[in-house]
Amino acid sequence: MVLKIKHFVTITTIGCLLSSSCTEKTSQLSSIDAKRIVLDTAFSEFDSIDAFIAPYRIRVNEILDSTLAYAPYIISKTDGPYNTTAGNLLADIVLSEASPIFKSRTGKEVDFVLLNHGGIRSIISKGNISARTAYEVMPFENSIVVAELDGKSVIEMVSFLKDSGRAHPIAGLEIALNKDNTVASIRIQGKPLNEKDTYFVATSNYLITGGDRMGFFKDAVNIFDTDYLIRNAMIDYFKKVDTIAPVVDRRFIKIE
Repeated sequence: MVLKIKHFVTITTIGCLLSSSCTEKTSQLSSIDAKRIVLDTAFSEFDSIDAFIAPYRIRVNEILDSTLAYAPYIISKTDGPYNTTAGNLLADIVLSEASPIFKSRTGKEVDFVLLNHGGIRSIISKGNISARTAYEVMPFENSIVVAELDGKSVIEMVSFLKDSGRAHPIAGLEIALNKDNTVASIRIQGKPLNEKDTYFVATSNYLITGGDRMGFFKDAVNIFDTDYLIRNAMIDYFKKVDTIAPVVDRRFIKIE
């Protein structure tokens, strides 16, 4: 888009200096013209610029495409009604990678993880997994935040999850629903929920502010920002393992 601005400038003459009737003149915007320039094959690359950035492009691609792990099958966020392979993988990674950071800074343990289904932007294809895979799955600059929630807020969270109609990723939390969609049980780290306790929930900075209608985080007792991107946690995890093989499990089920 090219903008052309036309304006008129009135120039005072020497006579104005001698007359008390002269007033100061200012420039005024008359019109704005716009012209659309279509970028197509008619615009060729500048060889000098392309040659300058080529080594950097090659190096970046080498880093992004270096194999870190392997997926024996497609990992997707749509292969289960209440939990999915992609969701379970992402939530488990956040629990695994954020817990030591939170423990070292606070002396406390992360109890469970909650992320959002919509935050997963791509499948993980069968085959080699690289840093580029992490960028495809999690292209956003979302960081891991830990919220301290009381038992009442956790119950509100579970109520949201059962009614959301989406398999939001969880880890460290187990939810069982009855046939009529009422909550049969809530377990955290294998133990029944205690409404008098508070729990440390790892989530994203997007959800902590009420994103995806998760308003229960507004009642957090405390909030701790790890300054650790979810995407970086994925890359760190991929570097540690050989094969990525998450499954749909019983962390969130409906009793039939």
